[in-house]
Amino acid sequence: MTAEWYVLIEEDTRVTEYVDGTELKLHRWMLTGTHHIEGGETQALAAAEDAALHHIPATIARHAKPGDEPARHVLLAQDGAWTAIVRQRHREARIRVTVARLMHSHEEKEAPPKTLKESLRGALQAPPPLPKPWTPPQA
Repeated sequence: MTAEWYVLIEEDTRVTEYVDGTELKLHRWMLTGTHHIEGGETQALAAAEDAALHHIPATIARHAKPGDEPARHVLLAQDGAWTAIVRQRHREARIRVTVARLMHSHEEKEAPPKTLKESLRGALQAPPPLPKPWTPPQA
């Protein structure tokens, strides 16, 4: 298998919830972009840096006017991930940009359609058991 490189862009999506009269600001990272990069790791690293320097998060882009340039502070973590803090007016957003190599890909496979007899039998019987959850291999 040849090495396929991707740039992954995650945005910190904040949701404000009110519980018992208290305001809770809940943060979670959401994958918003998966970009295939032609070439090798070097091109992917350069593309990740460019994304960290230029990607506009949705929360900022939604309210931007033509010609606006938000403030941006970009950090490079020891693991190679880029983190950018983007500010415009009173809004602030964070993005994380990482480089990833595709290690495994498996296409979806559907079971054959049920016959009429199997459909009628299934309506009268309990549903089949769920697949067993993954467990680590025994050493």
